[in-house]
Amino acid sequence: MDNVEPAKGAVYSKVANSTKEDVDLAVAAAKAAFPSWSRTPREARSALLYKIADLIEQNLNDLADAESRDTGKTVAMARALDIPRAAANFRFFAGAILHFEDMSTHHEQSGSIMYTVSQPIGVAGLISPWNLPLYLLTWKIAPAIATGNTCVCKPSELTPVSAWILCKLMKQAGLPPGVVNMIHGLGASAGQPLVEHPDVPLISFTGGTSTGRRIGAVTGSLLKRVSLELGGKNPHIIFDDCDLEKTVATSVRACFTNQGEICLCSERMFVQKGIYEEFLKRFVAATAQWKVGSPTDPSSNMGALISEQHLKKVQSYVELAQKLGGKVEVGGKVVSVPDHPGYFFAPTIITGLSNDSQVCQEEIFGPIVNVIPFDTEEEVIGIANQIPYGLSATVFSENIGRANRVALALHSGTVWVNSWLVRDLRVPFGGAKVSGIGREGGKFSFDFFCEKKTVSCKY
Repeated sequence: MDNVEPAKGAVYSKVANSTKEDVDLAVAAAKAAFPSWSRTPREARSALLYKIADLIEQNLNDLADAESRDTGKTVAMARALDIPRAAANFRFFAGAILHFEDMSTHHEQSGSIMYTVSQPIGVAGLISPWNLPLYLLTWKIAPAIATGNTCVCKPSELTPVSAWILCKLMKQAGLPPGVVNMIHGLGASAGQPLVEHPDVPLISFTGGTSTGRRIGAVTGSLLKRVSLELGGKNPHIIFDDCDLEKTVATSVRACFTNQGEICLCSERMFVQKGIYEEFLKRFVAATAQWKVGSPTDPSSNMGALISEQHLKKVQSYVELAQKLGGKVEVGGKVVSVPDHPGYFFAPTIITGLSNDSQVCQEEIFGPIVNVIPFDTEEEVIGIANQIPYGLSATVFSENIGRANRVALALHSGTVWVNSWLVRDLRVPFGGAKVSGIGREGGKFSFDFFCEKKTVSCKY
């Protein structure tokens, strides 16, 4: 298949269009490797993960360039976030597996000792998205193989190159053949056969809610273990006692980082009426300074959107907002970048729409945020929760008691207070409502990738 460079709007490489036959071969390789790998001491598995982390760090520039070229994001962001986090994923789980403990207990009445063991399950199917390709693929691979499973991975067909480089690095690190297998291709011809395969007992998927529903239906009917991290339409709540300067700066990042193509970006912003006008003025001014440009330009804050199709989708929501009576305060248009005839769009702020409008209810996954005024704490909690999604939320207030009260009342898997995108690999991550099923991160990843067995031994 053609692989298009978003910043140039032109084909720059080819990627395999895998079929069911390729999936069958990959699963067979993973299944054959499982007995030996699952018996490999955790110390040896840990050492290999540390080697992979080292090699990712040593190849940071090549990986960042590939990630930028595949996704359209800036090279600076790939170097600062995507690739370091990919290395951190392997490094964290390499250490964590050495300290992952099971439990034991003494049942005096029966004269028995009971203990649990966590055992790898088998072949894991890992399906990752295009927005943070290596970051999110390694978030799945690292705990899967740390716990002794083998895996078959399907990265997005739009962003295949960093996964291909990763395979070479894992081979260089000495990872045994068959432990990690990579298939490229479309969802229907590669992803679906992987999800349905009888020798793949668990599936971890990150992507859109509509695809997640289909995967959930298949895995449910086959009684497979599944983890789904899906879409969001995240509320961003600003109270009038916030630190205005810091809130404006963090809000620009929360809405427009990675062209708004992060499931955790804020698309619905609620500002208390006491500071609404002043905040909006500052927020618009700061957003206007957010530079859209060549991904290789160190001064660019935003690069290109992933595809022409996605660009048209983003444009359509601006047009819909205007049709519904919304006002574009800044942005709302395609940006022309010299020598880059790709898919660039300006960061966009829209006002004048209610939370129940179509634009405020559907995930856009682009650089668009709707700003809505509110009066009271009780009101904004109700409005923020008035959405099918529940992935993340952000709250700004210098009253920490109120901030925590609101955080507890929001229907979200993650809530940030006076910050955004602060992540620790030890804590669980996942969404509420239609934003997902299950949690991954730290011991929660180990729980997903392991079967718990209880042994009762009478003495």
